[in-house]
Amino acid sequence: MPININNNGLKNTNIDTKTNRQVDAGSTAGNSPAPAKSGGGDSVSLTSEAQQLSRLQEKAMGSSGIDQAKVDRIKAQIESGSYKVDVERLASKLAEFEGDLFGGQTNGDE
Repeated sequence: MPININNNGLKNTNIDTKTNRQVDAGSTAGNSPAPAKSGGGDSVSLTSEAQQLSRLQEKAMGSSGIDQAKVDRIKAQIESGSYKVDVERLASKLAEFEGDLFGGQTNGDE
């Protein structure tokens, strides 16, 4: 079963920015919704959390998810022979992963 890590359970990933929305961006502090300006058409008011979530979602959609600076740094360390593996940490993380994967059943007999 494939796991979709990009949308992370969000149902509506398409945000229509062309819709005529009138939101007062000046009052984004606090948990109260931003008041919609009065007008003749429909209006929407978004809480500051919803506005922040929208900005974060747009940033995530534009990101590749790869820290290229870290990749380049590790590549350079491997090429120079200075990259050191912390075997204790690696073993701990592998055991933790297997525990999560198999629900704590890490016996070799099963």
